[in-house]
Amino acid sequence: MRPVLPVLLATLLAVANPAACAAGAVAPKPLIYCTDASPEGFDPGLWDSASTNNVNNQMFQGLVRFERGGTAIQPALATSWTISPDAREFTFTLRENVRFHTRPWFTPTRPLNADDVLFTFGRFLDRNTPFNKAFPANFVYPQNLGLAQAITKMEKLDDRTVRFTLARPNVTFVTWFAMAFAGIQSAEYGAQLLREGKAPQINRLPIGTGPYLFRSYAKDDVVRMDANPDYWGEPQKTRKLIFTISREAPVRVQKLLAGECQITSPLRDIDVAALDRHPERIRLEKIQALNISYLSFNLRKPPTDNHLVREALDIAIDRDAIFRALFPRGDAMQAVNPFPPAIPGYNRTLKNEYNPDRARELLKQAGFPNGLDLDLWALPVTRPTNPNGQLMAQLIQQDWARIGVRAQIRTYEWGEYLKRANAGEHSVYMSGWAGESGDADDFLTPNLSCATNKTGVKFCNQEFEHLIDAARATPDPARRIALYEKAQEIFKRERPWITMAHSTVYIPTSKDLHGFKMQPNGGVVFENVYRE
Repeated sequence: MRPVLPVLLATLLAVANPAACAAGAVAPKPLIYCTDASPEGFDPGLWDSASTNNVNNQMFQGLVRFERGGTAIQPALATSWTISPDAREFTFTLRENVRFHTRPWFTPTRPLNADDVLFTFGRFLDRNTPFNKAFPANFVYPQNLGLAQAITKMEKLDDRTVRFTLARPNVTFVTWFAMAFAGIQSAEYGAQLLREGKAPQINRLPIGTGPYLFRSYAKDDVVRMDANPDYWGEPQKTRKLIFTISREAPVRVQKLLAGECQITSPLRDIDVAALDRHPERIRLEKIQALNISYLSFNLRKPPTDNHLVREALDIAIDRDAIFRALFPRGDAMQAVNPFPPAIPGYNRTLKNEYNPDRARELLKQAGFPNGLDLDLWALPVTRPTNPNGQLMAQLIQQDWARIGVRAQIRTYEWGEYLKRANAGEHSVYMSGWAGESGDADDFLTPNLSCATNKTGVKFCNQEFEHLIDAARATPDPARRIALYEKAQEIFKRERPWITMAHSTVYIPTSKDLHGFKMQPNGGVVFENVYRE
């Protein structure tokens, strides 16, 4: 009789709890993403790095979103919107019955409404809101867009209708609401944190509306998320979403091959070749991404505040040699302008130059006949446009040595690297950008407008500013292209960056992963993505 008892017990349990039995029958598998860096935090408005956005984009949503795998705008938390003929008034109608996440630290009492939109954007527009006073914050991307100067009025017309009025026309404005920084926060949650004296907790214990909700985070190890049971969209087949953090690219590849994750952050060229040998198990997603890598000069302090020095450092770099070393597959292209050729407005008349002799002469004209000393910061994480920051730094160091420039290579942990660079401690540091909207403004305004230059470290040129402002305000495509082409001429003359690469992006997935589409910026969205 003993062998029958376990079967009988199982039958009785199934009768008592048929739902548990059904759930056990389908046994949805966790989805594990091997990422390359820890998130800096969980308040979308505070951060603009890819690793952080990839986490927050699973939990937060904007009023609109980019289509999966493309740049077209689709409804999200807003079901519709209208734009005035002069592109200065934007009115959004909110989706009904959207619930914020219920967590042990917060239980919503109402659906999403206009107050949540006003709370979210009010933090970006007014430093003196009660929440901002309790939790002073530097909203990097909204500040770089000049959001506070762009929006003159934000109105709640009723619970489900919000209107934004702009100081100047902006034909790209709707796309801003699809970007990671614009994830809508709960005003109720904000009010609760204020009452409890815990405002900074908004960056540690997030509450969003997305298909996944926050469970836990162990720094430099793992972020765990669960499917949102109250999600307004389709129920998620993936019940547990896990981001494991592995800084070394070979480790991520080995974890994928071992089945410890089903998808990784973008690959280096060398890793693509390794995974090509396993077509029976691995699928390679590929896209010519809207991205760029560059070296950014500190324009606040000598010697890089000198235009002649910047030009000399630029034309002393042998990009051909660097590309042979870093991009052996030949899938990257040398960057000339601040955005890639696929974007309308790209100026095809401009070229890079490699001329060490002229570089030495420029240094003499700048007052450095015997060369100079500076620091060069190497990117501490791998990116498709810069797969090996240390190697790139060493190659550039050798090129600069040939013109008498003595470069000391430095690097830091990723979060510290960003913090120190923003404070202007560098002479030259490696950076990059990936666009989401397919518009030139998505590269120029967040990176090269005067709004980004609060401390004088970055680029601010009034002639350039006038051109990109005018381009943002005109709906005429031909006129916009002409303005952007002229702006790139100024960029190339002033050289705030040394442009390096636009790259193809590869993301590998296991063959049992379904529904995944790469975003044009190489980002990941796991809504409706699941394992068999």
